[in-house]
Amino acid sequence: MKPIFSVFLVLFCFNIKAQTPTTHKADIVIYGGTSSAVVAAVKAKQLGHTVLIVSPDKHLGGVSSSGLGYTDSGNSHLIGGLSRTFYQKIYNYYQKSNAWNWESMDDFHGEGQGTSAIDQESKTMWVFEPHVAEHIFDSWIADNNIKVLKEEWLDRNKPIKKEANTIQSFYTLSGKKIVGKIFIDATYEGDLMAAAGISYHVGREANSVYNETYNGIQKEVYQHQHNFKKLKISPYKKRNRSTSGLIAKISDQDPGKNGDGDHRVEAYCFRMCLTKEPQNKIPITKPEGYNPNDYELLGRIYKKGWKETFRKFDGIPNLKTDVNNHGPFSMDNIGMNYAYPEASYEDRKAIADEHRRYQEGLLYFTATDSRVPKKIREEMQKWGYAKDEFTDNGGFPHQLYVREARRMIGDYIMTEHNVMGKIDTNASIGIGSYALDSHNTQRYVTAKGRVENEGDVGVQPPHPYKIDKGTILPKATECTNLIVPVCVSSSHIAYGSIRMEPVFMILGESAAQIASLALQHKVNVQDVNYSELQPLLVKSGQILDNK
Repeated sequence: MKPIFSVFLVLFCFNIKAQTPTTHKADIVIYGGTSSAVVAAVKAKQLGHTVLIVSPDKHLGGVSSSGLGYTDSGNSHLIGGLSRTFYQKIYNYYQKSNAWNWESMDDFHGEGQGTSAIDQESKTMWVFEPHVAEHIFDSWIADNNIKVLKEEWLDRNKPIKKEANTIQSFYTLSGKKIVGKIFIDATYEGDLMAAAGISYHVGREANSVYNETYNGIQKEVYQHQHNFKKLKISPYKKRNRSTSGLIAKISDQDPGKNGDGDHRVEAYCFRMCLTKEPQNKIPITKPEGYNPNDYELLGRIYKKGWKETFRKFDGIPNLKTDVNNHGPFSMDNIGMNYAYPEASYEDRKAIADEHRRYQEGLLYFTATDSRVPKKIREEMQKWGYAKDEFTDNGGFPHQLYVREARRMIGDYIMTEHNVMGKIDTNASIGIGSYALDSHNTQRYVTAKGRVENEGDVGVQPPHPYKIDKGTILPKATECTNLIVPVCVSSSHIAYGSIRMEPVFMILGESAAQIASLALQHKVNVQDVNYSELQPLLVKSGQILDNK
């Protein structure tokens, strides 16, 4: 029999060990699993620093590896550095014959968005399968021997340790203590940024805030085809009878006044990867909780003769698609995401699950409901989820496409004046070129008793524009060792152009270079000298000039 004191000592030591958090340290700590996070980590490691990725996600790459394979490239010639390297790696992958399982390269006739799908001259490729992107991100991490803690969530209920305006450490939900010298928040939500006490905005600013035109509420602005302009559809359960109540997916709230700011966030969706290939297809089936009445509005749209169901089934290799939103009632689950940016992890999961049910139900409705024209039903029945994608999730994407959540109010605020070429900067860390692009934010009832969408904006800038260094830096009075390359400092409508995956990768690389210089000179990230930063970015292949 062991002495009682000995047993007590063992139990005491066990309890101390159990209560002592595991500590992980690095020069540069990156919170997030997005494409920007991966690129920032690779760059930081190449610059000789110890690096740690703390990723809430199980799969690295964000939406780039979760269905968004039809790249929003803008002017692809102005995508440089490691961002360009990623698309070159995609090209190299598909040069191998064993990459083509369901079709040959010669048979692939997909097109890119504003560029060739396969650019033989630059050896880049702008369309790709989700699992290929994830493979490249994972390989990049492995080749650079970067430590990654996956499925580790910031504990938002424990204060981040700060000394003055400098982050020292934070805890994850599993109890790990994360210590670093420089921190990079590369999440879509900006949780680390918010927990660090950085100023930010959610929703749309009024046009008056930054003297803009396309911010705020945008009723009866028809710049894409995601509206009801010519359809004149009644929103009521009994046609044109308001007392009968609204059908599903229509708000009963006052939409507000044009140009005013509000709390609303542009719509989210999952970018689904579908296929017609019988041997690689998971059939579309009725999802749990399916209610056909949720799609009554779509039935009415079809009755009016709408025929553009498959317009945004964009082709990617191996007989698959990147499916995006298109039309007045489509993949965007309008109005169901307002709480997401500030929500708890549990509530965010509930929102994501609701979006999944909505989109699975949308496919099932289109394939089976008698309100859908027979020709469209029969076409949808040919499609299914790709078996060889998202294999641990039933063929459904892991990552909700969070188009916009929090936006930092930082050292420099990008607005539509930057994007439209009215304001320039002398501290460029990358180039943007995509349109001022916002998806719809609400579906409401007009004064004439019709249903309409609001918030959709698509304005092309006159030429590419520079993104200022201060866009990814908080104010020094709030934090001196944090960089934010995803939830950047910009107005809602400027973010609509910046928020593209190639740009997030560009900004991730620039963030790592700023972090490296701050460590080298032992200065705040805001005090990194641009005259030293600029040539280093250029040397690494970054493109900083829009001319």
